[in-house]
Amino acid sequence: MAQFDRSKPKFKQQPTVLVICEDTKSGKRYLEDASLHFRVKVQVEIMHCGKTDPKGIVAEAINRQGKFDRVFCAIDRDTHKNFDEAQALVKTSKKVELIVSYPCFEFWLLLHFGYCRKPYAAAGKYSPADLLIKELQTHECLQDYDKGKDRNIFELMLKNGFAEARRVAPKVLAEAIASGDMNPSTRLHELLDFFEELSQPQPIKSAK
Repeated sequence: MAQFDRSKPKFKQQPTVLVICEDTKSGKRYLEDASLHFRVKVQVEIMHCGKTDPKGIVAEAINRQGKFDRVFCAIDRDTHKNFDEAQALVKTSKKVELIVSYPCFEFWLLLHFGYCRKPYAAAGKYSPADLLIKELQTHECLQDYDKGKDRNIFELMLKNGFAEARRVAPKVLAEAIASGDMNPSTRLHELLDFFEELSQPQPIKSAK
């Protein structure tokens, strides 16, 4: 009888998502905690694949993409020599997407304290990322910041300018693209926006 027919689902099945990080500590822990914050009700596997160069990370993502609907590679530009090769390789896949920070993930954290478009260049023994981290440490809440620490930075920054970072990051990225100079900029906000989108049930549009 009709009343016993199984009703059609009202919401789309959530996609499976893989996020591969470049570092094993700060960036990886940040994205794990962010996915928990947004209560992402999908398979979001955040891992360090044993490779720290952009091309190696993209190759690993392409190798594993068959099990997932979307794959993100969160990488730093910094001074990686095969970065351009990674950008070319990612174009061979329709599932894999780069989430790049120039010069590094910590630029996203710096945006919690306001707009910034000052470029970072290597100086002496210090890489662009080293210099940015030194600047990040001038802020009281991050004086002891260490990229190698497994610490809940997400929870800390949620209380210290998270909304500001999400507000200014798209503006910084748009200006970087328009100028042709991506240093500094980040796409981290796009990944966090995606997490937030996934946390909301997506209704199935009925055919008219």
